[in-house]
Amino acid sequence: MRFGVIGWGLRAPIAKIAHQPDNGLELVGLADPSEEAQGKFIEFVGDRAFTTSDYRDLLDKDLDAIFVLSPDWLHEEQACTILEAKIPVFLEKPMAITVEGCDRVLETAARTGTKLYVGHNMRHFAAVRKMKQWIDQGLIGEVKTAWCRHFVSYGGVAYFRDWHADREKSTGLLLQKGSHDIDILHWLCGGFSKTVSAMGKLAVYGDIDDRQGPGESHKIVFDNTWPPTSLKNLYPVVNVEDVSMMLMETENGVLASYQQCHFAPDAWRNYTIIGTEGRIENFGDQPGNCTIRLWDHGRYKYEAHGDLEYRVPELKGTHGGSDEAMFEEFLAYLTKGIETDTTPIAARMSVAAGIAGTESLRSGGTPVPVKPLPELASA
Repeated sequence: MRFGVIGWGLRAPIAKIAHQPDNGLELVGLADPSEEAQGKFIEFVGDRAFTTSDYRDLLDKDLDAIFVLSPDWLHEEQACTILEAKIPVFLEKPMAITVEGCDRVLETAARTGTKLYVGHNMRHFAAVRKMKQWIDQGLIGEVKTAWCRHFVSYGGVAYFRDWHADREKSTGLLLQKGSHDIDILHWLCGGFSKTVSAMGKLAVYGDIDDRQGPGESHKIVFDNTWPPTSLKNLYPVVNVEDVSMMLMETENGVLASYQQCHFAPDAWRNYTIIGTEGRIENFGDQPGNCTIRLWDHGRYKYEAHGDLEYRVPELKGTHGGSDEAMFEEFLAYLTKGIETDTTPIAARMSVAAGIAGTESLRSGGTPVPVKPLPELASA
């Protein structure tokens, strides 16, 4: 199979997984405006590969699929153009930065009958899958409430030194970063959000005056700057929130919350899921450094050890092996048409909830209904 790629940046490792010449899988073309990125691509796949600055040049290269790994605000137009050419698409999350953009992508895929896969790799996190398994087995009864606390120690260097910091390009981090966790909360709770309310603010990084000048590189550099107030070389435009909290009510009546902080000293996600017969919580989230605990007996005190515990073992690969598992699912979807755990509908609903939450926090926390799926997309 022949694959093309749009964007050879931070998510290039996803495409690299697809390059398996011994298995008949090859990356043969890249579209990226950066000559440096094009050079790195050629270095990785060989000088027979095709490179261009215009993604439309990939459309006539007899490709079996194209990986869209470009910045978020470009997803909608690029995905729709490729789908119109009836080339299957792997689209990095978020699907788009507006609900209308998501619906346009869904409509194009449905109308052209072209395969669309959205890269929500967290549905393949080992910890998440174990929690989902326990829920589906009924070990905590019927899910009634859930929350996620997301500590993002690298938030300043990863999201406030490039385009993520500009709401014109990302909408906001409650959508851009939060779409992962909103999707997982939807999955674990068994329903999509119907109403949300949120609060948030630009609490730290808006006060930093050290900004990039005209023509300066906007590359992300992970330099372990601490404390966050000492961060330098921020993006020229910084107008997205660095802390946010969102409440959600799902269509099946579950109450959930999501909290995100980009100036925490550590980096991990903590999920708590409570049902009618028990509670699940993860401590750590990476393979080899994560324990999931389940309490299913009543007590009147805190006990650190659960009634059931699972230690997530070490796993090879990027993002704890989830990127590799996601690619295998994408490949099986392409070649065998399997039903996937990661779905475009779910991807759209995570964006819709994130956008509604962003609207709420920017209007004083007013409850905002999540835009429902259009008929074509839900058909």
